[in-house]
Amino acid sequence: MELPAALYEPTDDGFRATALTIGPWDTGLQHAGPPAALLLREAERAGAIEGGQTVRMAYDIFAPVPVGEVFLRSSVVRPGRRIELVETVLTAADERPLMRLSAWRMRTRADGAASEVPAEHPAAAAPDDSREEVAAFFTADVAYHRALDWRFPTGSFNSPGPASAWTRPRCTLVAGEPMTPLQHLLVMADAASGISAQLDWTQATFANVDLLVSLHRAPRGEWLGMDAVTTLGGTGAAQCTAVLFDADGAIGRSAQSLFVEPR
Repeated sequence: MELPAALYEPTDDGFRATALTIGPWDTGLQHAGPPAALLLREAERAGAIEGGQTVRMAYDIFAPVPVGEVFLRSSVVRPGRRIELVETVLTAADERPLMRLSAWRMRTRADGAASEVPAEHPAAAAPDDSREEVAAFFTADVAYHRALDWRFPTGSFNSPGPASAWTRPRCTLVAGEPMTPLQHLLVMADAASGISAQLDWTQATFANVDLLVSLHRAPRGEWLGMDAVTTLGGTGAAQCTAVLFDADGAIGRSAQSLFVEPR
């Protein structure tokens, strides 16, 4: 199977989504992971702290993002030499906001304090010792689930309940440039509610209205992962939380608020 080389191709003033951005609910709509990574890329370019670390990314999802051309605009809401807040908005051709990122960024130091005793690794097994799997619920053969190589130490894409997964990119974010580990993390993190789904994909929708990623250090390496659990509130709302990690251990956490209803 031949896959697109990237999630997005640059246009004159925006980016055109490829088939690898297609989400599970509608073949005309993107999974939120790729646009989350694209927003992060723009926020880091707009920031004034060179080489700074993005420590918190809060996404609001106003409406589904169509598989087509998208546009970005950024502003530095709180400038500073040590700490800054950057806001980036994604729109389609009609300029209606579809997703918004609020990103806190900090100046890094080589002599910063670190925990001396590492915690137990969140993953039960390494990528090579985990089960390779392809999500069965995508209606398009070439879609978001093909953008990453998925390996499951516990749980499954295709059965309900908590799960942990390692991922490795099979494409770049933007054509012609490498995908950074943080961009990779954002492509992956929005799928936490997918791998830990508590409901049958054919019977219910459980789309998230936000995504919060908080990191105590930057991700590194080829393989990144998440250990996710979804909790149903019984009122049509649910929450998904995940521990995010790389080969060296935990790097932070993510959270999503889900709107649940019958299909």
